[in-house]
Amino acid sequence: MKWLIWLVATTAAVAGCATPRTLYTWGNYEELIYASYVTPDKLPPESQVEILEKDYQQSRATNKRMPPGWHAHLGYLYYQLGKPDEARRELSTEKAEFPESAVFMDRLLANVHKP
Repeated sequence: MKWLIWLVATTAAVAGCATPRTLYTWGNYEELIYASYVTPDKLPPESQVEILEKDYQQSRATNKRMPPGWHAHLGYLYYQLGKPDEARRELSTEKAEFPESAVFMDRLLANVHKP
């Protein structure tokens, strides 16, 4: 009976130490969103795009997806920088990866005009 209790306790301890798998690679996304609301003047869109692109390359290397809203945010940044083609690409990617955002992404895509 003692060996059974020891076995259960050991199994629970080992299972508790397991690293949880995440669906997405968050990278610096959450910090960028926070910083862009708290101190928008200190983090220009160019810097945000650079950071997000690095995060994207790292996520591709680990074969993980970007979180919901990531591509939409990057599309918005491209729109701010006057790059409508890149903005459309990112908004379309958001729509494809997260179909529940289709109505909102369609609205945004309809408003992205070429200069």
